[in-house]
Amino acid sequence: MKPVIIGNASLYLGDCRDILPTLGKVDAVVTDPPYGINYAANPIVGKGKKASNHERKEWDSDVPDMVGVIAASDKHIIWGGNYYHLPPVRGWLSWHKPDAPPSMGNFELAWTSIDRTTRQLSVTIAETNPERIGHPTQKPLRLMKWCIGFLPDAQTILDPFMGSGTTGVAAVQMGRKFIGIEREERYFEIACKRIEQAQRQGDLFIEAAA
Repeated sequence: MKPVIIGNASLYLGDCRDILPTLGKVDAVVTDPPYGINYAANPIVGKGKKASNHERKEWDSDVPDMVGVIAASDKHIIWGGNYYHLPPVRGWLSWHKPDAPPSMGNFELAWTSIDRTTRQLSVTIAETNPERIGHPTQKPLRLMKWCIGFLPDAQTILDPFMGSGTTGVAAVQMGRKFIGIEREERYFEIACKRIEQAQRQGDLFIEAAA
């Protein structure tokens, strides 16, 4: 299966269970898998709206198998890690949402294999609204860049559940190589466009600096 190559990013359209065994080990995995809580299948209608901004999806009805994801690297940051069967750790990360509505949790947790103390980042949902492109569980770009910042020696970042490509955009903006896998064609195309734009903006910045 051949990837789409965009600068330093290699993007695969397909199921990560099929693709991960072909990649070998990478420096780090930073990902936001489906939590298995059926959130995408139950679109939430916000205050003052008549309909949700995303259509009903079934891809988060089951908890994904993390065996292949863990085997892909020795360093991991996995959002929603409290939903999966993962070893006990002390290096949890937390995203605090100070303006979360009653229908949404005030924070989310990421399991990590980084041996350090817990850390938390506060990012309002309102701050992320300009970034949103229709994916129901899209993470803030600032949050994913914060995550990658805990991995200073990781030159290649892998996201096996790429979604709309936020981890890839963060990696590109931080000068890292990126490997992304996504099975939903619509989100894959969005990720390609976002990462291509991020790559182009990075090239323009380098040219301007020169």
